[in-house]
Amino acid sequence: MEHFEHNLTMRTSQRLIGEVRTSRYWFGLTVLLSLFAGGLIIFQAHRLSSLVNGVFMAGQSRQAVAAIFGLLGLIILFRAVIAALNGSAAGMLAAGIKRHLRLLLLEKIERLGPSFTSGEATGELTTTTLQGVDSLDAYFSQYLPQILVAALLPTLILLVVFPIDAITGLIFLVTAPLIPFFMWLIGKASENETRRQWLALSRLGSYFLDTLQGITTLKALGQSKARTQQVREVSDAYRETTLRVLRITFLSALTLEMLATISTAVVAVEIGLRLLAAKIAFEQAFFILLLAPEFYLPLRALGARFHAGMSGVSAAKRIYEVLDTPEPDQNIGIKEQESFILPQSFKIRFSDVSFAYADRDQDSLKGMNLTLESGKLHGLIGASGCGKSTLMQLLLRFIEPTAGRIFVDGNELNSIHLEDWRRQISWVPQKPGLLSASILENIRLARPDASLREVQAAAERAQLHQLVMSLPKGYDTPLYEQAGGVSSGQAQRIALARAFLKDAPILLLDEPAAHLDIELERELNHAIEDLIVGRTVLMIAHRLSTIMHCDQLILLDCGSLSAAGTPSELLRTSLLYRTAFAERGGRG
Repeated sequence: MEHFEHNLTMRTSQRLIGEVRTSRYWFGLTVLLSLFAGGLIIFQAHRLSSLVNGVFMAGQSRQAVAAIFGLLGLIILFRAVIAALNGSAAGMLAAGIKRHLRLLLLEKIERLGPSFTSGEATGELTTTTLQGVDSLDAYFSQYLPQILVAALLPTLILLVVFPIDAITGLIFLVTAPLIPFFMWLIGKASENETRRQWLALSRLGSYFLDTLQGITTLKALGQSKARTQQVREVSDAYRETTLRVLRITFLSALTLEMLATISTAVVAVEIGLRLLAAKIAFEQAFFILLLAPEFYLPLRALGARFHAGMSGVSAAKRIYEVLDTPEPDQNIGIKEQESFILPQSFKIRFSDVSFAYADRDQDSLKGMNLTLESGKLHGLIGASGCGKSTLMQLLLRFIEPTAGRIFVDGNELNSIHLEDWRRQISWVPQKPGLLSASILENIRLARPDASLREVQAAAERAQLHQLVMSLPKGYDTPLYEQAGGVSSGQAQRIALARAFLKDAPILLLDEPAAHLDIELERELNHAIEDLIVGRTVLMIAHRLSTIMHCDQLILLDCGSLSAAGTPSELLRTSLLYRTAFAERGGRG
């Protein structure tokens, strides 16, 4: 397991380095500025040693060294400017890569669709997309450029020092590897703790967001205090993990600083002894002594930023896990410029269709053979978990069959371009998704180019217009995510208005009036009856009044097609349907 984690960390690090391609200009500029600053340090040390030697050893006057003073001032100014530019370039580098990764994540989650997000914690995905990507900032802006600087700047100093003093050069050469070696040892010890810290943060984000979204339910069930205690426990676990990581971080900083200090002291002692023995000139000795701390500084800086790099790698593992999630090829064999429009009369045929979710042992649908005819109302009935929602997701192409094929008017469904197909479908779920936007923008999701008059006409047919016009801001009234700020009936009216506005030939309904009170249900049913006219409708039916009006009933049992036919036919031929019919209060 430990070997696997190490290999995963290495692969993740390699992929993160590969992301630099998206902002290679800023990466190159960051490294170049760092090296230029290093070159100025060497030049500054050379001029300063010359100045001190001239004043104290050669007895030069202030006027004689005035030019060197001016040059040193310019060097210090240039270093400050370069430091500011370097920070800006590093920030642009990190921002570009983070923007690219976040866009990839959002596009990936969108392509994976509800079949993926339904199995994931919303808070955990949110934490990964926001804080996970943000945690890569220090990795790209500090840690990664510092790796190159730590390799190149000490090499540059060695090239300068060796011709002047080979003994000091050898000391540099022997002591320099000690810092990265101990950094690696400490990194091995902290790797697991850093991973646990990220997992604890993800869990905390998931708990906190899920708690906020379900606060009404928790209050209603009297579980708010128990949930608060759970959030507190998760928060404490994250705090304790973070403190353990910080303990290792401070310990490693102390160790690396001690190594650098001892190494610098060794150089100072050997130079001092040789200077006393008159075996090295003062100017050369002072120059090398000024360079000694600068030689170890990039390595110390790398050690200080090492834990930021480890945190970035831990977050990146989850990011790449999402990005590597297999997705169905939804446009197999599609030709360019090919467009699909449903004819006036068509059939949708399921041929031996099966589907299995990756995290379940049994198939959700098994050997489904079914035909849906255009212009008819098809009712989908069956016990909870029998595959009704899976069948709808197959039609929406959120998922693809694991076996069998679906044909639309003789064309295989996965040969139709995804966007062309979804333009033919309107979907009204039981719990419509609302965005944090105005009522107008929420309805326009169905057709972004629709005019205000068209939106109002759709809202009128969904029996929403009068309600909207009674609000102070009308159609500009803001809504909130997860239908916050509106009732269930109002949210369903918005979903119906979307369907009216889209005016698609195929309509999928998860009986939107099923969980409303009698008065609201009656009002919405009038709008639904208007909506289904002239369309091919597949409805997950719950109420007997809806079932009896269907042209065809499709009865599912444990993922298989148990029976299909008109309501009267099923009463005669299906014992399972007669039992369900009787339970709903029917007679016959």
